Amino acid sequence: MIMKETLILHSCCGPCSTAVIERLLEDYRILVLYYNPNIHPEEEYLHRKEEQKRLIEVLKSKGNDVDFIEADYDPDNYFKLAEGLETEPEGGKRCLVCFKMRMLKAALFAKEHGYKIFDTTLSVSPHKNYDNIKLVGEEIEQETGIKYLGGNYKKQDGYKRSIELSKEYNLYRQNYCGCIFAKEAQDKLAK
Repeated sequence: MIMKETLILHSCCGPCSTAVIERLLEDYRILVLYYNPNIHPEEEYLHRKEEQKRLIEVLKSKGNDVDFIEADYDPDNYFKLAEGLETEPEGGKRCLVCFKMRMLKAALFAKEHGYKIFDTTLSVSPHKNYDNIKLVGEEIEQETGIKYLGGNYKKQDGYKRSIELSKEYNLYRQNYCGCIFAKEAQDKLAK
């Protein structure tokens, strides 16, 4: 039996991870790293984390080679990195900083624990720019020496598949990326 390489997969949430995990399971053993200090408030963070864990348990119960690990919830780190970028539009410089913070955590975790490859579920979202995510991932690969897989998971109806799987697994689907700044902007538009 050939052992699959372990991929450290940064996940923003259960719904986004569904289609990504489905695509990657054939080739990799997946360790989902849940690191999202950008999510606000903490209750929202905890809700998304529990949904991610529940999804992983269901997938494991079906014999899939997938596991879950949570990194610290450290919103102060996110707010420090986002300082001065609070009014940036969705998809702007603040998002790039946020992508890097979370993806770097996955790469550093991989390096610390002897894994060689990482990726993120962020690219499944139609609201996230794949080219920006890819640039951040490649920069992190250069900095850490950990290979960035760089999957564009919205291709081949990845987002549509994530919606289907979210319904199948009865997952909570949030209506904003998670950060307080995006939430405030969305709330203003709703008024």
